[in-house]
Amino acid sequence: MTAGVPTEFIAPGPQSFDTPPIINGVDWFTKPVLVSMLTVVVIVWFYWAASRKSAIVPSRLQFAGELGYNFVRNSIARDAIGSQEYMKYVPYLCGLFYFILLNNVAATIPLIQFPTFSHIGWAYSAAILSWIIYNAVGIRKHGLWGYFKHQTMPAGVPWWLMPLMIPIEFISNIVVRPISLSLRLFANMFAGHILLLVFVLGADYLVFESGKVLLAGVGVVTFLMGLAIAGLELFVQCIQAYIFVVLTAQYIGSAIAEDH
Repeated sequence: MTAGVPTEFIAPGPQSFDTPPIINGVDWFTKPVLVSMLTVVVIVWFYWAASRKSAIVPSRLQFAGELGYNFVRNSIARDAIGSQEYMKYVPYLCGLFYFILLNNVAATIPLIQFPTFSHIGWAYSAAILSWIIYNAVGIRKHGLWGYFKHQTMPAGVPWWLMPLMIPIEFISNIVVRPISLSLRLFANMFAGHILLLVFVLGADYLVFESGKVLLAGVGVVTFLMGLAIAGLELFVQCIQAYIFVVLTAQYIGSAIAEDH
């Protein structure tokens, strides 16, 4: 506010996600990169510390590590892949789940408050990596032609429908999957953070910049609603990490299954 005149409220938008370099001259070293690096350090340290002194009667840290690992192994990998081969994919699925989860939850951590996957490039990278893996294991299992047939020629479909089914199944199973995986994760993180910024910055403007008591009261209510939105956003962050990894596991299971 200048000389009793309220300043203009600048609504948050895509520009709110522009992160300048943390170190001048090192353009690639931005907040998302730092958060992702910290996430990797936390995950590696946690599972190293949890497994360093394994015992029949687990310590609290070992118990937490086993609980986290068993959740991915039993509730995601085993249920979604559903074959005797699921164990070989558990390390990837476990690392992927906690990497996405911690990068999402970073949006609600004070002083960080930024979801890495609100930048579409990060979501594309995770989706493309999963796409490479499930296609690679499918080709290894069935061979190139066998995998193509497995993914594009559903069993039981009449031969005269195949010219229609093959392009549909190819687009659905090969082309669209990484796009839908990445866009779902990105859109939820981007929209959720935008919504939270609207409430928090709006409350700050109404309380400190509007210059009116009534609007300041509305700002307090807006801030409290922002806290509720933050709780909802935390729930969405966890769910999106789970959905991404469950779908990845299902795609792996579909790629190595005997029948389409």
